[in-house]
Amino acid sequence: MNLANKLTILRIILIPIFLFFIIEKGIPYATLIATIIFILASITDKLDGYIARSRNQITNFGKFMDPLADKLLVISALICFVELKVIPSYYVIIIIAREFAVSGLRTIAASEGKVIAASWWGKIKTVIQMTAIITALVNLIINNNIIDILTQILFVIAVIITIISGVDYFVKNKNIIHTNN
Repeated sequence: MNLANKLTILRIILIPIFLFFIIEKGIPYATLIATIIFILASITDKLDGYIARSRNQITNFGKFMDPLADKLLVISALICFVELKVIPSYYVIIIIAREFAVSGLRTIAASEGKVIAASWWGKIKTVIQMTAIITALVNLIINNNIIDILTQILFVIAVIITIISGVDYFVKNKNIIHTNN
């Protein structure tokens, strides 16, 4: 197993640890620890892709698990934010619905031997979602009105970009849908 794939697995392992600290309030500095874990996990997302490409070690495992690890990390944080009343549940529903829809499209494409690569919109979506999550985590630590407003703005932008990226995937790959009717 190459280093990039090990980083992807590390990201998945960090998710339950992140969840423990974000929800657990009885541990001193729990939210700070959760924030650091989320940031480290987010960094592994960028790092594993860079390593795989630069060393020409792109694997089928990595193609499948890397985006899955990203989705698990982001969705886990978003669900916690609903529980903590940081964001409304419909933001999370929209984001999860887009992820299922695009994953379904990719599954259909894969059944035809086609690969749908991550689009520019999809990459921007992930960066904005992770930035919004980190901003929200920081706000949970310091509880600042300006950061709270910034967090809410970032989440609105994240939802909008999520919708745009989902539509973009379906428009660019409409031929896949039409061939399966």
